[in-house]
Order: sequence, then C-alpha cells, then structure tokens
Amino acid sequence: MPTHRQPAARPNVPSKRRPRLSRTAAVAAAGALFAGGLTGCATGTEADAQAEIGAAKNEMAVLKAMQEVVKAGFPGVLVSVKGKDGETRDYSAGLGDREKGEEPPKNAFVRVGSNTKTFTAVAVLQLVGEGKMKLDEPIDTYLPGVVEGPDYSGKKITVRNLLGHSSGIPDYTQWADADTGKAPMKTYTAEELLKPALEHKADFPVGKTRAYSNTNYIIAGMLVEKLDGKPVGEAVTERVIERAGLKDTTWPKPGDKSVPEPRMEGYIAPPGGELKKATEIDPSISGAAGMVISTPRDMNKFQTAVISGKLLPDAQLKEMQKTVKGGPDDMPDTEFGLGLDKTTLSCTEIWGHGGDIHGYESRGGVTADGREVTIVVNALPGAIIKKTDDMEAMTKEFMKKHETVMNVVETAICK
Repeated sequence: MPTHRQPAARPNVPSKRRPRLSRTAAVAAAGALFAGGLTGCATGTEADAQAEIGAAKNEMAVLKAMQEVVKAGFPGVLVSVKGKDGETRDYSAGLGDREKGEEPPKNAFVRVGSNTKTFTAVAVLQLVGEGKMKLDEPIDTYLPGVVEGPDYSGKKITVRNLLGHSSGIPDYTQWADADTGKAPMKTYTAEELLKPALEHKADFPVGKTRAYSNTNYIIAGMLVEKLDGKPVGEAVTERVIERAGLKDTTWPKPGDKSVPEPRMEGYIAPPGGELKKATEIDPSISGAAGMVISTPRDMNKFQTAVISGKLLPDAQLKEMQKTVKGGPDDMPDTEFGLGLDKTTLSCTEIWGHGGDIHGYESRGGVTADGREVTIVVNALPGAIIKKTDDMEAMTKEFMKKHETVMNVVETAICK
C-alpha cells in the first residue's frame, strides 16, 4: 500500500476562456443585485456574475463528490465537465499511480471498456444508412452460417437484435478467460470469443426481452468487417473516431497492450484482494465490445457528436434513440437504445453508455442542451469490496461503491 497522502481533487483551469469577472467580483456583483431587489432581465455584467457563481458552486460540488469516490476506496478518479456556460473543466483526485504516489494527470488516457459498443453501433448504423445492410434483416444474410447455436440461428436474429441486446445469445464472458481480477495477455480473434457462446443454449427466445450480452457486439464487429471490407478497428477509426474529430481516441491494433501517456494507471483485484497494476493488458478479450482507449474530454465530445447527428443520418439516429426498459438486473433509471442509453437524473436526461474493463470503470453522458460529463475511476467496484460468504452483503457493497461514481454524474449535471 502507498504511504503517500492522496492529493485533494483539483480543477484544471480551461486553456481558453472568455474574459470574465473574478469569483470575488462575481459574488459581490450578484450580492449587489439581490440586495437592490432588482427584477426583470439582468444586465450583461449581472448575468456574467450569476453564471460565475453557478459555475463555482458546480465546481465545489463536483470536487466534493469526487472526494467521496476516493473515500469509497477507488484509487483515483478523473472527471471532465462541460457546464451550462459552455466551458470544459477537467478534474482529478486520489492516486493515478499508487506505486509512485502520484495524482492522476487531468484528462489522462484510459481504457473506456463498453463505451466501445456505441462506436461499433454507430459504424453499423452508418452501413445501414448507406444501404449496405438492413436493421431488421437476419444477420445470416451478411454472415451466412456464422451464428448457429444449439437452439438459435442467425437466420432469425436481426441486426437490431444484436445492437439492442435482444438476441438471446449468451454472453461469452461466462466461459472465456475474462475474469476482471486477472490481467488478460492473450490476443483473441472474434471467432475465438464467439465460439464458447455458440456452444450454449440461448438465454431467451429471440426478441422476447433484453439482456446485456457482449457476444452481440462481437458479432456486430464481424458485420462491420464483412460489409466495410477492412478490420473493425480500422473501419471504426475512419468512420467514427476521425469523423468526430477525436484526437485522443484510439482502437488498439491486435496485440497492442499499451496505453498512451499521460495516463491513469488501472488496478485489478478479486474481492478482498490486493490491488495490482494492470494498465497494460490485451484488450482483445473485449473485441468490438470494449477495445477503445480515450480521455474524458474525448468521450464527452464523442457522445455529443452522436446525439447531435454529426455521425449518423436522422433516420438511423432516431432508431438508435428508440429505447426500451431494462430487465431486473438493469438500472431502474435507465432505458436502452441501440448502443446508446438514456439515463434520467434529478434534473434532466443524459445520453451515454458506460464501460467496465480490467482496471477501469467509466460513466457519464451528455444532455440535449450541450452539458457533458465523463467520470473514470481506476478500479472496478468489485476490486475494492470486502470478500465474504454473504453474497447479498457483497452485492450491496458493490452497488454502494458504484453509486458514489454515479453521484458524480448527477452532481456535475444537476448541481
């Protein structure tokens, strides 16, 4: 365990800001406004003062919520927030490198796990918009004979079923070496990941309900490769990452275990175990369901590019945002579209996804009026809970850890 004191959360001053009042001047101006009992529209100076006070309150609330995340046991935390004033602020807290006792670099590189599914879904929907595939066509039309399970077939499972997790195909991670308490080092192909799932019966009849399965997006990645004519990583890079102008987002090439600098190190452990660094893993264990490396700012920019229509025609974006309610294992405040989720906060709705992968958990989303937030912690909740034979107690503690992360999202958007 490190002997260094964990640094307090600190904001990063935006590099480009419009000229503005100092906080002291802003508070004084606002105080004078309220003391004078003025009504009606505020002047430009008064409005700036009020905006400054609002931004300062939000900043303090976010920093406090981040400290709660560190107190909960997560080693480090990164947050990027774009507020009502249109300015982006980056924050960090705790330890980004436990061995060195160093604070996380603000807006550092991290693995974003299942946020990758949104990237993959966008690429698929672009191909739909180009007429190269149909959303409600069986996947066997494009990948003949590839998906054949004991009691299901690609002849009845559609592209929509894959993107919306209503295929019934079981999650391959139940049988693959995907234990998040161990660092994966093997390079997998999509076919190797798909194989164990195809050996087991469906979780439910196709289209009858929704249940999250990473296998759906392994197959979705295979569709992209088949219809775009190039590896899924290259296709997504050209179609999504470059079109969205994401300068700090990459899809690692096969066998690439590195994360660029400056980065926040990731840590893994089984419940009750000692945290060990696992930044450099082989992410191919996640395939098209979880490969992407990015930064909090770039993730915000990406999600905004998605819901603004920058990446998709209106018809395909509309399909992506058609949501259904989740099952008993899903969060009750979230509805699910095609690789894009809608979460209801206390003050508004946000669109995003979220991602868990060895060493990292990320959450966040963007609003229709331009607010954005991404939070990344450098351990999964399961790595920082106590081990006990009481599964109910472990689940309760797990959810409590996760809720401290989600509270940062709520605070950044609504406080």
